Amino acid sequence: MTGYIEPMVGRYVHVDIDGTMHRIYFEEAGQGIPLVCLHTAGSDNRQWRYLLADEEFTKHYRIIAFDLPWHGKSNPPANWDGSEYQLTTKRYTQTIRAFCSALDLDKPVVMGCSIGGRIVLNLAIDHASEFRALIGLEAADFQAPWYDTAWLNRPDVHGGEVCAALVSGLVAPQSPPEARMETLWAYKQGGPGVFKGDLYFYRVDGDLRGRTAAIDTTTCPLYLLTGEYDFSCSPEDTVRTASGITGAEVTVMEALGHFPMSENPAQFRRYIAPVLETIKQKHSS
Repeated sequence: MTGYIEPMVGRYVHVDIDGTMHRIYFEEAGQGIPLVCLHTAGSDNRQWRYLLADEEFTKHYRIIAFDLPWHGKSNPPANWDGSEYQLTTKRYTQTIRAFCSALDLDKPVVMGCSIGGRIVLNLAIDHASEFRALIGLEAADFQAPWYDTAWLNRPDVHGGEVCAALVSGLVAPQSPPEARMETLWAYKQGGPGVFKGDLYFYRVDGDLRGRTAAIDTTTCPLYLLTGEYDFSCSPEDTVRTASGITGAEVTVMEALGHFPMSENPAQFRRYIAPVLETIKQKHSS
């Protein structure tokens, strides 16, 4: 519709992460329970634009989606010397907690997808009391590698196109073509080596096998939702992980793949709406 202005507002916040100042870009819309959304590896907060524009959700939730440093509109820190970017469990956790602290969020809900889903599990292990609820999309304690990450940052290939080609098969066949292409476009625009650096966390440093049994869902509810067409983090991976976490709620989402919030927003809404309603009702009681 010509002239339609979407409701989200974009800003920058200066965040001290382990002694280094970062200028982090985020978009937000709505009011109420803070809901912080984490994008997938190699992408940015554009993946959450449909959720940010959802008038029903923003009646009760202050939805906030930020770009990790090196991603989207969040630059590397000013002291970066060009060395290889690698995301670690420690740094990812520090970034989320520092961001929430900088915005003075009171026990936010955190929802992350893919690497965001993995780090949600780590938040549940080590920092559950800081959050109202945790939602992991396409989340599991570990995924076995199925591709050679060396191809993601080479001088003789177009890194963005290789990254997009790699993840294209993770989109469900039912996803609308325009949403599919929008999801892949963000991968084509990623900085050199950023997707590869994120996967260091996902494939190497963020292995949570043997740790998830420590999650106490009475302290912080945990919801795990995975698309049936996701072969990177398969439904079996999520169910296996959840089987060792007392009280974790698991949903396998039909007709969705690895990027549910961006590849088919209407279908994703069918599954996330009941979760957000449950959290809201618990908050109201």
